[in-house]
Amino acid sequence: MTVIGIGNDWRHDDGAGLEVARRTGGRQLDGEPIGLVSALDGADDVIIVDAVFSGAPPGTIHEFEAAVNRLPTALFGSSSTHALGVSEALEIARSLGRLPARVRVLGIEGARFDYGRGLSPEVESAVERCTRSI
Repeated sequence: MTVIGIGNDWRHDDGAGLEVARRTGGRQLDGEPIGLVSALDGADDVIIVDAVFSGAPPGTIHEFEAAVNRLPTALFGSSSTHALGVSEALEIARSLGRLPARVRVLGIEGARFDYGRGLSPEVESAVERCTRSI
């Protein structure tokens, strides 16, 4: 199993995916999710973790099976911190025949995405729960 965390440590809770990757020995993609396409090469079972903002309570963990269904663009589409979102990057991989057989995506609901370091307490708790489950 391959763990890939996506995010930005300099935008508070946007670093949640990166922190899960650090704690599990996974791969950290800091910046644009387009790097996800090449990061999937050779993997057959992948867990991708990224911060999301949907209006749900901070610390909520959204889980999706992306090899079966397209991710909801509202949660994983491009945003102000990414020119291309996780949803679009996975669809590019799917169209190129590079999507692994199993791709689970965990979206950790964030509270703060302004400039600065450190996770909010709710997101820190969600990171710990994700790490234990992986």
